[in-house]
Amino acid sequence: MNDNHLRVNPGYPLGQLARAFTTAQTHEDADTRERADLRAQRWRLVLDGMADGRLDIGSRTPVAGLPAWATPVVIQGGFATGEPAASGPLRPDEIERSQRLGVPADRRALFGSWLTDAGLAELGHLLDSGRYRLEHAEEAALPVVAWLLRTGHRDSALAVLEEIAPYADRLRFTPAPNDQIAGDPDVVYRQTAGDARAALAARQPNEQIEAMREALTVWNPFADDLLALWCETEQAGRIGAATPGDWLRRAAQLLDRYQHLAATNTRCTKHRRRTSNIGVLRNALERRVAGEELTPRERGLVDSVVKAMLRKRGRPGSPAHTAVREEQAREAARPTHHQLAGLVATRLGALPQGTGISDVEWVLRPVEADEAERSDLPAGWLIPAPIVRVVARATAGTLEQLIGRGVIGSAEVLARLTPRLAAATATSAYPDAALRTLMDVTYQAFRNRRSLLLLNLQHQVRLAELPWVKAVDFARVDTSDARRQAHRALRRLAAAAVGGFPATVLPNPLIAELSTLSRQAGLDLPWVEELAADIFMGTFSAKFLQAAKVAGRWLTDSIYARYYDIDYPAVVGIDDTGKRRFRRVRTSDAFDRLCRDRAGARHGRSWFNVAANGIIIEQAQILTTHNLATIAELGVDLAWRELAGHSLDSALRLVARVHGNPRPLATVKNTAYAWRQMLFFLSLSTPAEQASFAQYAEHRLADQPATVRVRMSPAVAGLAHVIEGGTFDPDGRAGVGRRLLGWTTEEHWMLGHDPLD
Repeated sequence: MNDNHLRVNPGYPLGQLARAFTTAQTHEDADTRERADLRAQRWRLVLDGMADGRLDIGSRTPVAGLPAWATPVVIQGGFATGEPAASGPLRPDEIERSQRLGVPADRRALFGSWLTDAGLAELGHLLDSGRYRLEHAEEAALPVVAWLLRTGHRDSALAVLEEIAPYADRLRFTPAPNDQIAGDPDVVYRQTAGDARAALAARQPNEQIEAMREALTVWNPFADDLLALWCETEQAGRIGAATPGDWLRRAAQLLDRYQHLAATNTRCTKHRRRTSNIGVLRNALERRVAGEELTPRERGLVDSVVKAMLRKRGRPGSPAHTAVREEQAREAARPTHHQLAGLVATRLGALPQGTGISDVEWVLRPVEADEAERSDLPAGWLIPAPIVRVVARATAGTLEQLIGRGVIGSAEVLARLTPRLAAATATSAYPDAALRTLMDVTYQAFRNRRSLLLLNLQHQVRLAELPWVKAVDFARVDTSDARRQAHRALRRLAAAAVGGFPATVLPNPLIAELSTLSRQAGLDLPWVEELAADIFMGTFSAKFLQAAKVAGRWLTDSIYARYYDIDYPAVVGIDDTGKRRFRRVRTSDAFDRLCRDRAGARHGRSWFNVAANGIIIEQAQILTTHNLATIAELGVDLAWRELAGHSLDSALRLVARVHGNPRPLATVKNTAYAWRQMLFFLSLSTPAEQASFAQYAEHRLADQPATVRVRMSPAVAGLAHVIEGGTFDPDGRAGVGRRLLGWTTEEHWMLGHDPLD
């Protein structure tokens, strides 16, 4: 196959369509079925587009007729659906504008309305106010045009219009109005107060809880009244016999009450069953009120039910019975999560809806006296944990604060929050306040753009490629202060990522932010992405070699180098990066060959064996440390030995998930990644810390379940051997010790047998 005409196999989208269709047809939850149906529709768009040529999956311009800068709708795996993200129905503000101006309710007419003198004046006012929001980067285009025109750069404005005008009928090029102005960029949040409020307001009563409350407050008291009435006949010794008129009158009233209760309390159904206690006593009561005599069998059944109820709880009104019913009443009076969620949602309604929550403790305070009066909730009642978790996700704070509180629980979540911090740094070079604000929100909207599946070592579309961003590049002033600010932000973000999640490889969106900040700081640092084994091209761009050379400066003759048998001086000596045919991306044949040799691969890639590709990629990650050495190059101040301990503990926790796991390979790979991070951190620790770590690892392993001890003892033995100065043989063995890697084309040694056999 010609490398310049590679195509993505439709097998993956077909599999995703099948899974989505099955879920949409069979899942018991209606919302889940609806979401699966939407996924299925999008996968059909992908497959149809691939079939008729409208989609070129693997290209930077996957949608025919759309330029690279247009944001496509991208779904799992990096597949574009063919729909532009900045399209769709008109927003409410766009509909209002068309009605106000009397122009057709279509995109091209609205586009033209903004280019009148009045429209440009509106855009200028919007720019100065800062009260707007961008969902997609395209929505900054016309505000940039307005800024260029008012600052005398007419030719640049016309150039932007020439680029975007052909798409005015499909794409939206203006932002939505917003009541709030962006706050402190140092403060981030996962969700807004409005998001948390909506989530709580949408909570429905728990049907099981509500049915239990109905049973305790409605049907148990009714059953007591039934029992008390039949006890009167028991005392008189005439169950089913002739009864006084007063008894029959009260019986009729009780039956009328039942009809009313049954009509207004519908959650419980047990009382409707003829064989239930209420059913037996009620049916017999209906016979007596109707003037019918009970049969001997019916009298015996009533007598049996009455005696059973008396044995269980005592006679109604007795001390034992009263104690049981009082406890049940207290249980029924407990506020439900639904009620408390409504209270907290009301509190959240008093806060700005478009930002995070700065004072979570105020929102989660116990029920106050005035609230208790308005809501029938008991004063002083604590907010339960499920509601606390919803509110906590909207906590506003610094990255470090949110990591410390557990609000940011993974490197992936951290990556979603960093664009706000990085945007303020990247756009600080714009002296004009209005333009700086516009570029800030443009940066954040652009970072929400999902990555495409790309072949031939192509890179994702970059912010500077957007015509309206390129048009205002002249307005940047590259100062030493801006570079220092970017350097500080870079170090801070890198330290937060590694310090907060030491056992996790940096996700690609976070690497993109670090790379951008490096350029802003004027630093030529190699940030390498995690590559997908199923579309690996068999070669690495030159920055992988550069990253391996940085690692060599830190790890030559280290525990890390001995463990993985790396000759870093030889790596540092490679100097063959040149131009290659894949869109002229610089690569290194020697580095590619080194990765293949270390992986034991004869070819650069395998279209049929993803695991073989994964082994080669893992060797590149080992040689480069997958950005850890680059972070060390920044001079971040981290407790390396402590991070090594955290990574070891994470590896042990991961191995605990292997036992009984029908698909354990992903867990094994993540274990190997955590182990690799541990080795890097350990290599930067002091000699004394290194010498004691083997014993520490053995003690930590001894505390684990048997399944973990058996699976990990070879890895810990191998670690101890290397710490003492030893190495592995070519097969990765050292006595009973084994080198721990993630990828393999054979059965992994960690999975070779059941530790409990």
